[in-house]
Amino acid sequence: MTTRVAVIGAGIVGLATARALERRGFTCLLFEQGAPGGGQSAGESRIFRHAHNDPRQFELAVRARRDWKEWEAEFGVQLISPDGAMAIGAESVSRLEKYADDPAVRVREMTPEQVTRALPILAGYDGPALIDDAAGAILTRLTIAHLIESVGPNLVPERVESVVPRPEGGVEVTSSFGSRDFDAVVVAAGTGTPALAASADINIPSEPRAHVRLTFPLASGVREPRLACIQDSSGAFGEAAAYGSPVRGNRSYAVGLALSAEVDSESPEDPLSGLAERTRAYVREAMPGLDPDGAVPFQRWITELPWAADGLAIWQEGDAYFVAGHNLFKLAPALGRTLADSVVSGMVEPGFRPEARLGAPALEAR
Repeated sequence: MTTRVAVIGAGIVGLATARALERRGFTCLLFEQGAPGGGQSAGESRIFRHAHNDPRQFELAVRARRDWKEWEAEFGVQLISPDGAMAIGAESVSRLEKYADDPAVRVREMTPEQVTRALPILAGYDGPALIDDAAGAILTRLTIAHLIESVGPNLVPERVESVVPRPEGGVEVTSSFGSRDFDAVVVAAGTGTPALAASADINIPSEPRAHVRLTFPLASGVREPRLACIQDSSGAFGEAAAYGSPVRGNRSYAVGLALSAEVDSESPEDPLSGLAERTRAYVREAMPGLDPDGAVPFQRWITELPWAADGLAIWQEGDAYFVAGHNLFKLAPALGRTLADSVVSGMVEPGFRPEARLGAPALEAR
């Protein structure tokens, strides 16, 4: 049995994987060149949602929600807000309503008055709307802090330069401090994963793109005890798709558009400034309960796979495993278990391999 494992990347997935491996009795060394949780896992909130186009990913989200509850019980804190995640607009509603009868979710239709009660900062809306009361906003920084504490002292501030599986088994990891041998390696390094995979002769078809979301304070004098998350595909407020989630104890609300941009360091134009202005314009139309002039922008990198915006996969070469995808924070507890299981069994579960196209609608996945 593998006993000494390197985990590369101390974002949410890497931390969850190291935690799952250590609870199986493995010795882990967790590599992170920057601040733990400071890469693609950075920011103050994420939306936990069950709704996905791929039913397999819905099942993974159900598993993850159970695991989130286990984390909450172990850490003694609430990590997902109790205010639910709301879907408005035909596309968002149709994605959620196909799971409405599943006992793992608590989905209900909403009247315009109920929409207003769930998200008082939203402008008047009388179109189709559903809410999943079992979903909500993830407290990302609190989660990362507890995971760092649970992993313990085996976190090293080193930049990993290559991961080379050995024909006889095991993996050589070369970092800024030299080379070391491990029985297995899990790479969950966000935008750095494709380059490390290339050192193991694996091609991960993902290019990093930039995304910006803005955190808005509530308008002066406004204080709301309840703020649900939202996924908006209604087009009623000038954008085809947007999302939002509460942060800082409902004192602020983070909003983004379902858009990203390539960033060319040699170009004088900044595509993200245009996206930020569009986001402010959306908020002026959609959320009069927010102060659009007090927005704080936050830029992060995303790594989408070509078959779906929510796509994810695990690549394997010998005893090295590489995970890549977008919108993984909500799935991290279950994904960490899956990666740990892969190390134990010596193979990736078939449904997570690249050829499974996890995240793609059923017809596209065939």
